[in-house]
Amino acid sequence: MLSFTPAETTAILLSLKVAATASLASLPAGIAVGWLLARRRFFGKELLDALVHLPLVLPPVVVGYALLVWLGHNGVLGRFLHEHVGISFAFRWTGAALASAIMGFPLVVRAIRLSIEAVDRRLEQAASTLGASPLRVFFTVTLPLAWPGVVAGAVLGFAKALGEFGATITFVSNIPGETQTLASAIYGLMQVPGGEAGIWRLAAVAIAISLAALLASEWLVRRQRGRERD
Repeated sequence: MLSFTPAETTAILLSLKVAATASLASLPAGIAVGWLLARRRFFGKELLDALVHLPLVLPPVVVGYALLVWLGHNGVLGRFLHEHVGISFAFRWTGAALASAIMGFPLVVRAIRLSIEAVDRRLEQAASTLGASPLRVFFTVTLPLAWPGVVAGAVLGFAKALGEFGATITFVSNIPGETQTLASAIYGLMQVPGGEAGIWRLAAVAIAISLAALLASEWLVRRQRGRERD
């Protein structure tokens, strides 16, 4: 049985906290943008699509540095939020969640968009013909039928956040107990002689959590599809 040091346990729990927060925070915007790209035609749609997927092709360090410039203690937005709202992201676990959410957002949007595109438009049109408002059509027809994609997007966002390193370490550093996640803890152990045992322990945990999330996602999707067939 694996035995973890207090620092390793803290890193594991913090990673779960950051990944869950990033995934859940991404869903509302991911659903909205996914629906917009799947169901609407408008000027600048291609540009919006490119901007959404930009974190996938940018070096994560660039994203982290941009967050540090804008939301750091001396950044324009960062100073405003800290002084007037009392919110601070730089060098906090909330900043790690924000950076992870941004890096995983393209995956969330893509999964949801593909699922919404697969929904039969005739069902939405039938609901509209019966007098349902566009908002009611979305919540009673589109979203329930696209639910497997929403679940898949949430899991992909969670998995991406769990393994995010470049953007988070640039934006929030590697502070034990505050911003040190699994990925940054493994990186820290690589710099310490004899840290191999800790690296393997944390790697095993990361693999186990990711597999559990994927299996749970698959089970939920199959259950939802089974209900739809019934």
